Amino acid sequence: MSTPSKTSLLHLYGGLLRASRSFSSYNFRTYFISRTKRVWKEFQSNPSPERVSDFYKANLEELDILRRSAVVNSIYGGRKLVVESNQGVKRLRSDN
Repeated sequence: MSTPSKTSLLHLYGGLLRASRSFSSYNFRTYFISRTKRVWKEFQSNPSPERVSDFYKANLEELDILRRSAVVNSIYGGRKLVVESNQGVKRLRSDN
């Protein structure tokens, strides 16, 4: 595999963030967003040419996994947490 372009790397990063944001579960969503940002920040610190193609290939596979997992999470996702809605915060304030 040839070295991917900067545009394709940025497109992959955006796709990973979009897939991470599509989780209905707050905990999964925040974990995958922060994990994606952390992994890409580590990659940016040392983007050697031989590492770029391996990194790109691994993250393409991860993107497919994230998309499938987000669909399953949306099917079996539970109720919204209090931190996800302003109404939950208002309800907690009115209970005190």
